Formats: sequence, structure tokens, C-alpha cells
Amino acid sequence: MANAGLETKRPLSPHLQVYRPIPTMVMSIVHRITGAALYFGTLLVAWWLVAAASGPDYFSYVNAIYGSWLGRLVLFGYTWALVHHMLGGVRHLIWDTGAMFDKKTATTMAWATLAGSIALTVLVWIVGYMVR
Repeated sequence: MANAGLETKRPLSPHLQVYRPIPTMVMSIVHRITGAALYFGTLLVAWWLVAAASGPDYFSYVNAIYGSWLGRLVLFGYTWALVHHMLGGVRHLIWDTGAMFDKKTATTMAWATLAGSIALTVLVWIVGYMVR
């Protein structure tokens, strides 16, 4: 108890403002954000399914909301979050095998996750409009 009144000189814990963002770090953060977004987006899917089971009038009402420009923008974002989270999961699954941990390959995989999620989202929407 002799040092009870003295402050100890401890190092400050590092935080995001100390580190320069690198692609793997940003993709890790985005992976967590898309996971949370998928939770709320799945509520929208559940609402649509409940509307489908409730009858044609309520289903038309929900479809009108989802068919508006704002609804389509939200659905596009949900699609991107779903694809990005899936590709991030595949990236982590590969890392779980102990492969591709070197800095250059990990950074390339981070950029590929982003580019692939954008490309696949656009492709899904193009195919969706073509089938429609």
C-alpha cells in the first residue's frame, strides 16, 4: 500500500486513430457491419413472407413499398451485404485452413472480396431484371 497515492505510467491502449487503415482491417470491419445489416434485412424478408401469407391486398402493399426507388435501394444494399458477407466468410474459411496468410495475398483477397461482392451484386440484379 506504499504506492497507493502514486499514478503508474502505463502505456495507452492503441485504437483506430493510431493505425493506418489497411484493406484487411477495413474488410474485417465491413464484415461485421454487413453481418449486423443482414439481421435487419432478414426482418424485411420476414415481413415480405408474412405479407405473402396474409393475402393479396397486404402483399401488394408491401410489394409497392419494396418496388419504390427507396425500397429497391434498400434491397440492393441488402443484396450487397449478403454477397459481401458470404465472400468474407469464404475468405475466413480459407484462412481457417492456414492458407494465404502472407501480407500480399491477404491484401489481394481483401480487394477481391470487395470487387467480387460489387460484381456479383450487380450480376444478381441484372439477372433478376432479365428474368422478370
